[in-house]
Amino acid sequence: MIIKPRVRGFICVTTHPVGCEANVKQQIDYVKAQGPIANGPKKVLVIGASTGYGLAARITAAFGADAATLGVFFERAGSETKPGTPGWYNTAAFDKFATEKGLYAKSINGDAFSKEIKAKTIETIKNDLGQVDLVVYSLAAPRRTHPETGQVFNSVLKPIGKSVTLRGIDTDKEVVKASVFEPASQEEIDNTVAVMGGEDWQMWIDALAEAGVLAPGAKTTAFTYLGEKITHDIYWNGSIGAAKKDLDEKVLNIRAKLAANGGDARVAVLKALVTQASSAIPMMPLYLSLLFKVMKAKGTHEGCIEQIYGLYQDSLYSATPRLDDEGRVRTDQKELSADVQAEVSALWDKVTDENLYELTDFVGYKHEFLRLFGFEIDGVDYEADVNPDVPIVHLVA
Repeated sequence: MIIKPRVRGFICVTTHPVGCEANVKQQIDYVKAQGPIANGPKKVLVIGASTGYGLAARITAAFGADAATLGVFFERAGSETKPGTPGWYNTAAFDKFATEKGLYAKSINGDAFSKEIKAKTIETIKNDLGQVDLVVYSLAAPRRTHPETGQVFNSVLKPIGKSVTLRGIDTDKEVVKASVFEPASQEEIDNTVAVMGGEDWQMWIDALAEAGVLAPGAKTTAFTYLGEKITHDIYWNGSIGAAKKDLDEKVLNIRAKLAANGGDARVAVLKALVTQASSAIPMMPLYLSLLFKVMKAKGTHEGCIEQIYGLYQDSLYSATPRLDDEGRVRTDQKELSADVQAEVSALWDKVTDENLYELTDFVGYKHEFLRLFGFEIDGVDYEADVNPDVPIVHLVA
């Protein structure tokens, strides 16, 4: 079939398998061009490995350190009549390129919050790898079924303690509009923390440690976003921020557990990027469009793979990691530099429907959004007939 992009709100309901493969190949080529990561990881588990930062973490480990990787994710396969999810095609492509390089690259598809997937992952590590020396936790899910109680939690994107009015872009109509966000209830805050906080990360590390599959000196990292004042009301000081602050609390226990065996645990602060998760936050398309405009003009713009390669090279596997006062690893310094934020803030209230394309890089935002689904990738023939039924060869049954 010939697959074209069909966008509804913050989701593209079609995906191009050849485009996804080309996107993965571009990220692999970037990592290879940077050169090997000295003393990098050798056996890596990535939880949330199929898109965005998690995919970049898997690519960087494999092609920057020749690591064996086991990826966990929840994706839908394609059929002859219907495309699958981007993460499915990304993983199929990663599997292909890693296998060509002679690297171990197995994948597990299922609910990473569940006991069953944790058990299957541990069994696979025991059988194939023995132990892992890096665990990357990169889940971004809207809901979670608690593995002990069966309770279902849903996350919300709301401010805390007050109503907030924020500018944003209606990406369907391409107009600037203001939206009012009512404050989250305590139950909504607690539910968001249950989904996006540190409890499941802690459960994963506890289960892996108890099973004896964490190597001496093993490291783990989970990803977060802090942002600056423009985004604080809806993000860092809102319900999602409460979940991210829970990561900062949980990492202390995880760090103590791993430190007893020479290991370490860090929350890594990454820059704002177009992801399926960030595109659902109403103000983020406007913020990102302005950020892209300013950072590209300064030559400091980075995508997922640049950020994650830098995370490995400059912090996770560096003798002098970039840490803040809270002990977090920081890779967001270019986004949060005073001159960048000042320019973004100065433009924020000046953007209108008429000058949207002039004052912002909304073109670049839309391009990055479509790339998530395998579209607008250089070198791909989008008029060609493609088969959406693409297998992940090394999928654990």
